[in-house]
Amino acid sequence: MSKKQPANAPAPAAVPTAALPGRLTAAAALTALEGLALAGLGIYMLFVGIAGDPDSPQQAETGGLTLLALAALPLVAARGLRLGRRWSRGPALITQLMALPVAWTLYNTGGAVIAAAVALAVAAVAVVALLVNPTATEALGIGPGEQAR
Repeated sequence: MSKKQPANAPAPAAVPTAALPGRLTAAAALTALEGLALAGLGIYMLFVGIAGDPDSPQQAETGGLTLLALAALPLVAARGLRLGRRWSRGPALITQLMALPVAWTLYNTGGAVIAAAVALAVAAVAVVALLVNPTATEALGIGPGEQAR
């Protein structure tokens, strides 16, 4: 049997949620931006592989699919950070640690990609700093006094 509330009964009160600190919101935004950049590059590579004239269409399509798969990690982590989920800190940090060698490689390539390398490195270091900040760790329920759940 289902329990029905009378038509004039008040709606249940919403559970108040604590506002996320700005540091956590900024980390989520930067992580999402990185994920969107990866997804955009993946879509571009797929498009070039299908409609363009690359040296190797198969390589372009495989690279595009790989980038789309890799974009899932920062996008899921950013969503988790935005919702204040403690599990999301690990994937977000892993994403940043993977971004640093990529930025170094882009920087050593030279040319026009140096600006992209610097932007990627700055974003990665900023997100790491934001995520290890005590305010963010407390908001995620991670701290020295917390037991692993």
